[in-house]
Amino acid sequence: MTSTVPALGTLTADGSALQAVLLDMDGTLVDTEGFWWDVEVEVFSALGHALDESWRHVVVGGPMTRSAGFLIEATGADITLADLTVLLNEGFEDRIDRALPLMPGAARLLAELHEHGVPTALVSASHRRIIDRVLSVLGPHHFALSVAGDEVSRTKPFPDPYLLAAAGLGARPDRCAVVEDTATGVAAAEAAGCRVVAVPSVAPITPAAGRTVVPSLEEVDLAFLRGLMTEMR
Repeated sequence: MTSTVPALGTLTADGSALQAVLLDMDGTLVDTEGFWWDVEVEVFSALGHALDESWRHVVVGGPMTRSAGFLIEATGADITLADLTVLLNEGFEDRIDRALPLMPGAARLLAELHEHGVPTALVSASHRRIIDRVLSVLGPHHFALSVAGDEVSRTKPFPDPYLLAAAGLGARPDRCAVVEDTATGVAAAEAAGCRVVAVPSVAPITPAAGRTVVPSLEEVDLAFLRGLMTEMR
């Protein structure tokens, strides 16, 4: 876990019940879920294997070890998990170096949270080397800390990354709002006890208790997130 600015207090500047906002990265703030799939298709094509489009929903949003391991098993490719991880990370880095599109509403939401002094963390299953490159575009000043998938023993769908982020911000998990785009990320946040806003990117996510589903990040602002906590009282 890397802090990018000093950790902030347990409450927002106005004393709101919302203590912190925890944001996923790929598919939530940056439009990169398709990048991962394109890289996976390209790498396995070079290995002599075609990926089935239906597998895309299996690998989306998960840790590298799970998605890469699944693809090796599904294709029977002659490559180790370690070697495949290197190829996938290198291919992804090449794509984000060329272009890193933000999701609609992402820049506005980050600026609003920063302006109002809301403790905010970036919580991703991507590796630290990827997160740091993306942070340089998103603006590291927007985040009090960031948690990478290769910095926890159990990443999403386990609650560990979100519990670590909440603790790092001095916030109670049940007073944290999480924004996620995949079922894997939603499962992690809910297991941590956080209030979840799902903005589906690749696969649909159904509403549930403690979970709000919206079609776009453009519908999410600070008032919306504070309202989630009001509903819990």
